[in-house]
Amino acid sequence: MKKIFLLLMATALFLTSCDKDFGDLNVDKKRPTTALPEPLFTTAQKTMSDAITNTNVNRNIFRLVAQHWTETTYTDEANYDLATRNIPQNFWNLIYTGVLKNLSEAQKLVPTQNEVFFPKEVQANQNSCIEILNVYAYSTLVNTFGNIPYSQALDITNTSPKYDDAATVYADLLDRLDNAINAIDEASPGFGAGDVMYGGDMAGWKKFGKSLQMRLAMIIADHDEGKASSIVSKVANDIITDNADNTYFYYLSTPPNTNQLWVDLVQSGRKDFVAANTLVDAMKALEDPRIPYYFTVDRDGGYSGGLYGLSNSYSKFSKPTTRLRAPDFEATLFDASEGNFLLAEAVERDFISGDAAAYYEAGIRASADYWEVPSAETDSYLARTDVAYGSAAGDWKEKIGRQKWIALYNRGFEAWTEWRRFDYPVLIAPPNARSEVPVRFTYPAQEQTLNTDNYTAAASAMGGDKVVSKLFWDHH
Repeated sequence: MKKIFLLLMATALFLTSCDKDFGDLNVDKKRPTTALPEPLFTTAQKTMSDAITNTNVNRNIFRLVAQHWTETTYTDEANYDLATRNIPQNFWNLIYTGVLKNLSEAQKLVPTQNEVFFPKEVQANQNSCIEILNVYAYSTLVNTFGNIPYSQALDITNTSPKYDDAATVYADLLDRLDNAINAIDEASPGFGAGDVMYGGDMAGWKKFGKSLQMRLAMIIADHDEGKASSIVSKVANDIITDNADNTYFYYLSTPPNTNQLWVDLVQSGRKDFVAANTLVDAMKALEDPRIPYYFTVDRDGGYSGGLYGLSNSYSKFSKPTTRLRAPDFEATLFDASEGNFLLAEAVERDFISGDAAAYYEAGIRASADYWEVPSAETDSYLARTDVAYGSAAGDWKEKIGRQKWIALYNRGFEAWTEWRRFDYPVLIAPPNARSEVPVRFTYPAQEQTLNTDNYTAAASAMGGDKVVSKLFWDHH
């Protein structure tokens, strides 16, 4: 797999002139006065990827909420204690300050670059890359919290930004995304080596942008069927459906730019997580060939998960495989499996024509291929009556929901989002849980104290600042 080296620092460029031409004698090349947007963009890419990939219980517990993993000794997070570690606040701050603020500053710098080296079409491409990542980050916040600061966000002079209605934010994000995609010139470069996801390949960014359009449109399908259908019919033929086009962030094999799972599970020396029985039991019941690629064997040489939400022996149960814990294992922001499952759903909703069963099978196969499951084993799996689309249990939501939840392993945030959309598989809160399975995160404690009036209004509009308050698109 091609590796693109991470660029976190860039040499700034400054061109100047004066009344008398002394060449470059009066240009101090060691003290640049104008920064390039590239390092800010790179940092935002990394921070966004880290945020959705890490498994630090202070920031990201989505693998636990989706019941793919569970905990060993300390079980507060698997029992939905969001407050003790300020998890919502840490995640909120990471996205706003580490991603969105860097993108905002990068966006301001794009038009200040010298057009000799960065002509208008390059600047337009750079702006499109920034906008696509802006939409990715903001949509993540909306899908986590609901109503959020948006129109007044990122202004350091405004310490009490209002919260915007989540549906209104989504509509604007979709417009921004469409404008960004339309502005791309595939024949021109973008950020080059500073783009760790696509290395400046704007065709890749266009496909990622349309795939993100597809995702967001399907998320609002129950809320605004007409808008969703219109977007899907326009982009369905251009989204990611082949693993060769997957959107990755490429980590390096040496710190500090390593895979976050290596940081959390290997470098830390901690033994906090094992497979959850919820996922392992579901896969074993289907004789899913991906099990040995997801998890190690347990103490007895088979595969087993710890009881979700309870204390579990680290040595007894299956754990994430060595591949996931490798320092240079990539983060995935969108993949072919997700794209094909979205197309299967789009057919079932009559947004596009096509064969839902074929897309469903392609979604499973893309997942299995990514994990390097032998094709013969995948063929056998797809032939099972409890897996095949025509004979598996339930309606289309249950069939797609179940298999998509399995395929989104190691993508905890998206697994949680899709579970909320499909309501499958049925996830049950553990006996000592503080709530039902969360369908949103509560707002950060800092908002309650520093932005009280706007927080109160937002919480009221959401039906209360509770983990069981459904988001606008969650109509079930």
